[in-house]
Amino acid sequence: MNTPTTPTDDLPSGSGPDRPPDTAADRSPAGGSTITEATEPGDGERQTPEQVALGRRQRFAESFRQFRSDHLMGFLFGIVILLLLLVAIAAPIIATHDPSAIPRPPQKLAPPSTDHFFGTDQLGRDIFSRVVYGARTSLIVATATVIISTILGTLLGAVSGYLGGWVDLVIQRIVDAVLSIPVLILALFIASLLGASITNVVLALSIIYIPRFSRIARGEMLRIRSAEYVTAAEALGAKPSRIIFKHGVPNLVAPIIVLASLTFGQAIVAEAALSFLGVGAPITEPSWGRMLSTSREFMTVAWWSVVFPGAALSLGVLAFNLFGDALRDHLDPKLVR
Repeated sequence: MNTPTTPTDDLPSGSGPDRPPDTAADRSPAGGSTITEATEPGDGERQTPEQVALGRRQRFAESFRQFRSDHLMGFLFGIVILLLLLVAIAAPIIATHDPSAIPRPPQKLAPPSTDHFFGTDQLGRDIFSRVVYGARTSLIVATATVIISTILGTLLGAVSGYLGGWVDLVIQRIVDAVLSIPVLILALFIASLLGASITNVVLALSIIYIPRFSRIARGEMLRIRSAEYVTAAEALGAKPSRIIFKHGVPNLVAPIIVLASLTFGQAIVAEAALSFLGVGAPITEPSWGRMLSTSREFMTVAWWSVVFPGAALSLGVLAFNLFGDALRDHLDPKLVR
């Protein structure tokens, strides 16, 4: 006697009236169904350059808002840095007198007035104009020093950290030798040999700060070298130069930016110290440090000749240091305060 079959007897195993209906993800192309997956816009798709640029702008805007909210003091001193930069660029417009001109007859050590906002120095030169042009000198030296130190120090550190071996040994021994000498003594020695000029000051300070960037870059490169994406790139036959510049250097940006912002303030102080000692900017270039040096004899009778250059120097260094600290806290989410 034949047993009657039900419609479910012809269904494949696992099917039946109690089984929920197939979803689009369960069906395969072999069964004739089309796979459709709900994806986010751009997820799994190759983004256009416009979409990539838009995403970067959105991330930058969000990061900027977070920085302004979480580090208000650093944000305010960042505005001070922009103002100092504006003063340095527009010095010929802002200055009320020629910073090096000695009037005839000279108004020596004249107090602040409507004609001379910050008074005059021992030669009758306008201190306000000299402070404005001094900002240009300090920022030129600091900017050039940071750019040279950042580029060379980062490259040396990245090469040293990735290649290792005798290359790492030689580079790091030179770095240790430079770091073992006090900054001001080494800068004074180099600047004395080269002579007083802005170019020589930049060269002397760059030699001092390159090892610092190299040490930071090397430490980060040692960590990156063991990452999986670097191992995969090596397995695919990527050259060391490609790995360093494509995978290593881009991942060094955050710590290098923080160190560069802090180095700005240190370079301004170092330039002022060298100028104060007479081996920094030439005597024809207004410099905050040289102004303090030439006016220290008259500080008891003409306080303005020392106070205003000193205040400008202190404000510039404080702005870069506090902005650098805030930037470090913002870019390092693992930092425990």
